[in-house]
Amino acid sequence: MTLKITTWNVNSVRFRIELVAKFIKAVRPDILCLQETKCPDDKFPLKRFKRLGYEHVAMNGQKGYHGVAVLSRLPFDETSKRGFCSINDSRHVSVTIGERAGLKDPIIVHNLYVPAGGDMPDPELNPKFKHKLSFLDEMRECKDVHVNGHARAILLGDLNVAPREHDVWSHKQLLDVVSHTPIETEKLNAAQKGGGWVDAMRELVPEPTKLYTWWSYRSPDWKAADKGRRLDHMWVSPQLMDRVSDIRVAKEARGWAQPSDHVPVTATIEA
Repeated sequence: MTLKITTWNVNSVRFRIELVAKFIKAVRPDILCLQETKCPDDKFPLKRFKRLGYEHVAMNGQKGYHGVAVLSRLPFDETSKRGFCSINDSRHVSVTIGERAGLKDPIIVHNLYVPAGGDMPDPELNPKFKHKLSFLDEMRECKDVHVNGHARAILLGDLNVAPREHDVWSHKQLLDVVSHTPIETEKLNAAQKGGGWVDAMRELVPEPTKLYTWWSYRSPDWKAADKGRRLDHMWVSPQLMDRVSDIRVAKEARGWAQPSDHVPVTATIEA
């Protein structure tokens, strides 16, 4: 079975439902993982997604901020969600795709939205940045979001850190900018290593090739300037890496009318 799995920080699922529908009709992912849905669960546009073919939904939302969801054409064997840093702010949901979907060996998918961290990279002066660092530390230690011996596992989402030199348009100029500071990159790399994950995007598109998934709203001509960052990630268990045949970044979505500042990233997996 070939599976297409997409991650996308949609920056309000209700406001951008037409863009989501446009993407779905073009790419037809089997599993769509959204972040920053900004929508409580009872207001989520379930009927529209069902009409688009997504009968199975796992949500963890709240009013106005954050929120994650997994939408699937395939049934789930189980779902779960957890809080981080003793805060219930809707940043994680996971699903298991297995026997009910016709898979002999199940695949666990973790959908995460790491805090952005504000504008000031000083945890003493900026509580948002302190929260982000604590969240990354908990990712490193939390067995719930580790590979944990599972041969087939995926962790994806808006992790809000561009960890490598060629994940940003200018390594030197962004070293003191939130998302690419040394302390953030060190902590994200530690979370990846501690969880037993492989960075699938960089396995398939190795450096020094530039790789971006986010372009700021503050840039008046984002396409010409191309000052992007890779904030959205797709990690897989080592045993699953050789099953990942393709990863595509839908850069064109950043040019759609009233877009998210993030674009969809889609992996093709021979399950």
